[in-house]
Amino acid sequence: MSKKKLFNIDKNDLMFNNKVLFALLIPIVIEQLLNSFMGMVDTMMVSNLGSQAISGVSLVDSVNNLIVQLFSAMATGAAIICSHYIGMKDKKGANKAARQVVLTVAVIAIVITIIGLLFRRPILSFIFGKVEQDVMDNAVTYFLYTALSYPFLALFSAGSAIFRSCGNSRYPMVVSIISNLINVTGNAILMFGLNMGVAGAAISTLVSRIFCMVVIFIALSKPKLEIVVSQYYTIRPDFKLIASILAIGVPSGIENSMFQFGKLAIQSTVSTMGTAAIAAQAMTNILENVNGIFGIGVGMCLMTVVGQCMGAGRKEEAKYYIVKLAGIAEVGIIVSCLLVLALVKPITMLGGMEPESAKMCIEMVGAITIAKPLVWVLSFVPAYGMRAAGDVKFSMITSIITMWGCRVALCIALVRIFNMGPMAVWYGMFADWTIRGIIFTTRYFSGKWMKKVIA
Repeated sequence: MSKKKLFNIDKNDLMFNNKVLFALLIPIVIEQLLNSFMGMVDTMMVSNLGSQAISGVSLVDSVNNLIVQLFSAMATGAAIICSHYIGMKDKKGANKAARQVVLTVAVIAIVITIIGLLFRRPILSFIFGKVEQDVMDNAVTYFLYTALSYPFLALFSAGSAIFRSCGNSRYPMVVSIISNLINVTGNAILMFGLNMGVAGAAISTLVSRIFCMVVIFIALSKPKLEIVVSQYYTIRPDFKLIASILAIGVPSGIENSMFQFGKLAIQSTVSTMGTAAIAAQAMTNILENVNGIFGIGVGMCLMTVVGQCMGAGRKEEAKYYIVKLAGIAEVGIIVSCLLVLALVKPITMLGGMEPESAKMCIEMVGAITIAKPLVWVLSFVPAYGMRAAGDVKFSMITSIITMWGCRVALCIALVRIFNMGPMAVWYGMFADWTIRGIIFTTRYFSGKWMKKVIA
């Protein structure tokens, strides 16, 4: 049966042809890949400052990751709400929604910044307990400047989401690339040229985030755009619209935060296995993140596509694009997994890993290369599309249950009861992906996700 009959659509009348789809998708993937790469470069540069510096930065980054996930969730709400209005051809509604997104994100980010600035030392002490004084001093310094950057990071995330909701992912990609170059260059000048240490790394991050926010909002003020955000002093809260934005953003934020807490629980378990296992697991996590970047990019693209389709009342097309983009994601995952598998041995050698750690890492990447193409796409990609239709609570509940029930609990049981090594982490992960994929596939075919109302 052809896709045209299966989905009851006219393929000549689709909202997004292949050219438009890939014009939206490719910049997102490139941006995610470069952000990941630049993050690794940033970490390597800080590591040259010594163990106290990298330890202090790592402590703060554990907190920062939770904050970034919150802002990412708010950006998700922005993209979905705005894309629905664009699909409805309601430019006035889209502009109003975008202004409320900016107001909401700015207020939340400023509140978090104030809390971070006032209580950064007590927060770090509460989460991480008693650490060496030099490590804590570095962490407090780094926290100071990164907390100052929260509003700029949050607004850039929201602004990028607004651009993507219009189908323009290229501009945020270009801004992000320039910002990363500013950050790395600033690190080199401030950390090593002016010997500012951890403060130099944090200041360059702050400057790069200010740059991102300023440039993206200058662009959003241009009258020729589909969504225009300007005259900020005239923005007044529309609590009904803000509630709609939070109804999307809060469940996504809870889901993302639970993932971070789950990672911390798994890291705590891995830390009992010895230094070889810890090193192997750390490298495997990095490589698994890399081979998943294409799939995540497809998911972000899918939110804009499904959001516009649902806003336009073209539900059959929304179903069609979820299947189509899941297929594209599958091809990308297979290719990226094979590429990472081919590179894992040279990477462990270049990284100077000990033979025992390298062997564990290679074995785990081999297992991921088999399992990920089989179950990962169905466990993640359709969920992006269903969230874009407003089905966020189901996604949140499912993800939290499968993550804590499989990824965390199974991992801990295999390690502590059956004395398994770091491969236990991935058995838990594979179980999580499999069960989640079955649940989301069932949800997709039920059609219940299409009955939500957003805008």
